[in-house]
Amino acid sequence: MAKLMGIAVKDKKFAPMQTIDHAFISMDKGVENDFRGKPSSRQVTVMSQQAWQDVNSTLNMNLPWTTRRANLLVDGLDLENTTGKIITIGDVELLITQETDPCERMQQVTDGLFEALKIHWRGGVCCRVIREGRVELGDDIMLSDKI
Repeated sequence: MAKLMGIAVKDKKFAPMQTIDHAFISMDKGVENDFRGKPSSRQVTVMSQQAWQDVNSTLNMNLPWTTRRANLLVDGLDLENTTGKIITIGDVELLITQETDPCERMQQVTDGLFEALKIHWRGGVCCRVIREGRVELGDDIMLSDKI
């Protein structure tokens, strides 16, 4: 079964990512204390641990997952072409709205990162919260079709 391996937030636009062990994810604010959590199609971002390992392998580097600036890191879940599906973590349900396209900032981090993220949805997915609740590291995750 897929697992929640990381949770990260930033308190303002260009602030460093801070990792945490648990969080409340709400329909109003996304991941608590995250700058970007207002209701939108990009309310919470989720990235696959396997995809991030592929990025690091492509670059022959070992960058921390927070370099991508995603909110949630999941293990055992393929996120490619999953628009319209629902990620369930405990009581929380996240509707996948789109691929997370890499931004120019990723190219500023290290040469090649922007291009490596564009392949097979490696940058992850953007989600809108449709059911709120508390999550913590190690929680089981399911991916299902939209209800």
